[in-house]
Amino acid sequence: MKISAILNLFIFTTTLTFAQSPEVVPFSSDRWEFSGEHALEEYKGQPAVRLTDSQAYLSDVSLENGIIEYDIAFTSDRGFVGAMFRMQDQENYEEYYMRAHQSGNPDAMQYTPVYNGMAGWQLYYGEGHGTPHFYRFQEWMHVKLVIADQQMEVYIDNMNVPVLHAFELKRKAKAGFVGIYTAMKDAYFANFSFQSMENPPIKSSPKSFPAPEEGTIMQWQISDAFGSKQLENQTELSKGFKSGLNWQTLASESSGTVNLGQISEVAEETNTVVAKFTVDSDQKQIKPLLIGYSDMVTVYVNGKAVYGGQRNFRSRDYRYLGTIGYFDTIYLPLDKGDNEIWFAVTENFGGWGVCARFPTLENISLAE
Repeated sequence: MKISAILNLFIFTTTLTFAQSPEVVPFSSDRWEFSGEHALEEYKGQPAVRLTDSQAYLSDVSLENGIIEYDIAFTSDRGFVGAMFRMQDQENYEEYYMRAHQSGNPDAMQYTPVYNGMAGWQLYYGEGHGTPHFYRFQEWMHVKLVIADQQMEVYIDNMNVPVLHAFELKRKAKAGFVGIYTAMKDAYFANFSFQSMENPPIKSSPKSFPAPEEGTIMQWQISDAFGSKQLENQTELSKGFKSGLNWQTLASESSGTVNLGQISEVAEETNTVVAKFTVDSDQKQIKPLLIGYSDMVTVYVNGKAVYGGQRNFRSRDYRYLGTIGYFDTIYLPLDKGDNEIWFAVTENFGGWGVCARFPTLENISLAE
């Protein structure tokens, strides 16, 4: 036998060693844990489960890399249906879902990480996060998720061509359990299976997001969460407020956005954090700063408020999404020497984040 043939046989055998066979789990199995309204029914000739604004989990599964498959059917009514994987608990996981009402539009489907129960679709959109697709309503569609380290491919019906390549999964790759869900609508699921694999086959070419531009704030000091009412009408920060905060360092993602959902769940008492950085100016000057935030912000320079804004979902009109980006410019009044820039960011819905970039670093430097 030729050496190449022996090598190929070894690789094939080794791959099989690290791959479990696909495991089908009928929805009649008591392994499923349901949260919300559900019913076992037959739909279009398939034994299925109908979920109504509900979730279902297989908490006895531990999957890091592998393949998840299921059949799904739903109407065109507004709502969201999808799968959860690498679940650490019911509040922290990776998520893929379909927007039935956006069939054919650029946001027909969505990949997003979930931190503390908060999906971040306002932070993650466009290439690598969503893509157009036309759904077949009230008919079975077959869905396959191929999950490999920091990548995921999504296939719908055609198992040869992925419809979505999420080439930068945001959460650290870590084994977790799996589940399915619906929000704001009914959907039928059938033929759910999962398969753990060491090296799942990714067909898409390797890709990455562009490197951040010079001047992007890539490291932030983030406070613990508090209620937004603490800063209501506060145009100047008190020494007591500033000294009462605890801080941790968070790095920005490749887009320049820092996902603040990692800090806390959102409640009335924990809907705001301060994200801050220091800039050293070699003179007293006014310096432009491009910013993005979700959902509300007050910006303070050396303890004094200089900007306030709001970008809530549908806050401007019914089509307004509130997605994050460098859409606003503020002009910072800098003193000579070190200047502390504080962003008090309040979350309402859809993603909690902030980003900032100086168009030029002339006459300033950023603290390490």
